[in-house]
Amino acid sequence: MDTREALGSWIDGPKAAAEKMGADFGHRGERLGLPKEGPGSLAGPGRRIGALFVDGWLVALIAYGLVSRGDQGQANLWTTPIFFLVTVLLLATTGTTMGKRLFGLRVVRLDGRRASIPQVMLRTLLLCLAVPALVWDRDTRGLHDKAVGTVEVRI
Repeated sequence: MDTREALGSWIDGPKAAAEKMGADFGHRGERLGLPKEGPGSLAGPGRRIGALFVDGWLVALIAYGLVSRGDQGQANLWTTPIFFLVTVLLLATTGTTMGKRLFGLRVVRLDGRRASIPQVMLRTLLLCLAVPALVWDRDTRGLHDKAVGTVEVRI
């Protein structure tokens, strides 16, 4: 084996090495029965992170404007509870938040229906804890989605 080939497989990771040996993992979301592209396909991590930043920014503005009345310390204390409340309210009623809508995303159950209120509440709580959202499977689906049986898809 050439040294460059060995180094390349180490840098590319185990999935690339397995694919070179003939393994077929399919597209992201295939195991869930989702299409490869277009509406209903699994949302990519870039879109999801972008939507999260927009939602966080909007919630920070709300916290600063409504709660703090100019006191930055008070606004920081209320940002996470307001994020939880706004996210649960919007996901439970419309299936999307402002950021998700801007990026063309929706949270649904694995069967394609709207997520229930308990699913949305637990998913949002886990998202606020951050760690479950930072751990993904090979479909780039976070543990917060796996725990409640939801998936974030493109509209």
